[in-house]
Amino acid sequence: MRITSLAGAAEALGLGRRSLVALVGGGGKTTLLFALGRSLPARTLLTTTTRMGRDRTGGFPCLIGPTDNDLAAALDHDDAVLVWRTTDERKALGFAPTEVDRWFANGAADHIVVEADGARRRPFTAPAPWEPPIPSASTHVVACIGADALGYVIADRVHRPLRVAAAAGCSPYERLTPERAAAALTSPVGMLKNVPGTARFVVAVAGAEPDDPQVAELVAELDRRETESLVIVHSDDDATPRAQ
Repeated sequence: MRITSLAGAAEALGLGRRSLVALVGGGGKTTLLFALGRSLPARTLLTTTTRMGRDRTGGFPCLIGPTDNDLAAALDHDDAVLVWRTTDERKALGFAPTEVDRWFANGAADHIVVEADGARRRPFTAPAPWEPPIPSASTHVVACIGADALGYVIADRVHRPLRVAAAAGCSPYERLTPERAAAALTSPVGMLKNVPGTARFVVAVAGAEPDDPQVAELVAELDRRETESLVIVHSDDDATPRAQ
C-alpha cells in the first residue's frame, strides 16, 4: 500500500517516461485525471473513451475534434491539454479506444490519461456488458473506488448495484464491506474486466482518511489478493490550480 495526496499520485503510480493510463471504476476518476494532468512533467493528453460533463475541464485548454496537427500544436504551447471528440449541450463525448491507441503508438504525447468508465458520480460501479472501453495499449489501469462507498448498502450507494453485487458475490441489499469491495475490484466481471494482460493494475481508494479502519481492511484484502493499492488522502496541495 502507498498513501499519497492527489498531487503526489503521478509519482506514486511510477508512470515512467511514457504511459497510457486508463481510469475505471467509481469515485475520483475525473479528479484523478486532472491531478495527473497538473503533475505529470511532460506533454500530457487528457481524454475519455466514454463521456464527461461538458463543464468539467479542470482549467485545461480544451480541443474538440482535433486533427493530429492540432494536437501537436496544442502540446507545443501547453504541457497538458484536454481533448473531446464532440459535445452537446451537457456532455462531452470521447474517442474510440483504437484512436487513443493510435495516438500512443504515434507518440502524440508522452503521457495519455483516459477516463475509460462512467459511474454517474457514484463512488463505485461495475461494468455493463459493453464496458469499460479500455485502450488495448494501456500501460496502467487504475480502478477507482471512493472510500465513502465502504460500509453502505450497495443498492443505496453505487452505480449498477446489481452488477457490483454479482462481482462481490452478495445481494445488492447487503453492505459493501471491505471484503466484498475487494472481491468486486478483483473480479473478471468487475474492475478486472477488459484490463490488458500487459497493463499494471492498481486500485486507488479516493477521499480516504489515513486512519480509516475500513480502508485499512480493504487494503489488507487487496494485499491478500496480490493487488496493488494506492490510498489517496485529501491534502491542501490538491486545491492548487494548474499554473498558466
